[in-house]
Amino acid sequence: MQVDVVVIGAGPAGLAATLNLARQQRTVALLDSNRPRHAATLQSHGYITRDGISPLELRTMGRDEVLRYPTVTHERALVQQIARVDGGFAVQAEQPGSRAESETRAAAVMIATGLSETLPASKHVRPWYGTSLHSCMDCDGYDKRGQALALIGETGDLVDRAMVIRRHTDDLAVFTNGSDAVDEAGEARLAEHGVALVRTPIAAIEGDRTGMQAIVLEDGTRSIRTGGFVRPWWHPQLGFAEALGLETDEDGLVIVDRSQRASVAGIYAAGDITPGFRQLAVAAGAGTIAASVINRDLIARGR
Repeated sequence: MQVDVVVIGAGPAGLAATLNLARQQRTVALLDSNRPRHAATLQSHGYITRDGISPLELRTMGRDEVLRYPTVTHERALVQQIARVDGGFAVQAEQPGSRAESETRAAAVMIATGLSETLPASKHVRPWYGTSLHSCMDCDGYDKRGQALALIGETGDLVDRAMVIRRHTDDLAVFTNGSDAVDEAGEARLAEHGVALVRTPIAAIEGDRTGMQAIVLEDGTRSIRTGGFVRPWWHPQLGFAEALGLETDEDGLVIVDRSQRASVAGIYAAGDITPGFRQLAVAAGAGTIAASVINRDLIARGR
């Protein structure tokens, strides 16, 4: 197949880019593995006119919208490689299950694959993730207001995250699960703002059908917590683009300019795969910018 643009990933960034490219009468192949990071989340927040919508419904509605345009095709596929060819790129993909292979050629490629994640204290956190525990403070903090909350993580940014969360509650505890993620200065800052610091490893998280109720520590201490936030480790999904030699930051995220152009001409990126805020509206906005820039760049190339 030959198209103007291949868009990899059908989250908010990829769908927004596809929609706006279609409205420029560009031919677009939308490739998506259908493995969204927020599959466990019941509601998404902060997206105007869609506050509280389920991520699955939002993706379905977006996919249905873009497929109304005759220049858009959609394929559920795992992209294996992007190779340079005359006039652009060849995107090689494999269909999950059948392992059938496909190749799509395009003048430009937009990467919007998002991230995968690893949770701290995963076996305890996972059953509550997306219901009582969330990763996005900006998205879900409001709905946890006034509760006894936890922040669970093992990274160096826990104190800054705690300062955001404490706007929604006067009862917050930071759990480092036995790690040394919070130094003495961070501990002092937490104490100054009335935030408890718990360094003991987590042994269990208790609750019932109504939700999370308490965090149990390895020393037997039981902390009453009805919800909260976790700080995952995020992992870029970029193995298919290694041959391109894209410039990335220390976290492996694709570095882009203000127009969403990556370091390789003809490659663009938007959404969680790039540095910045991880919110639906931000991702969709970046995808919209990318679409306008891609269209203009293709025109400049005589396409």
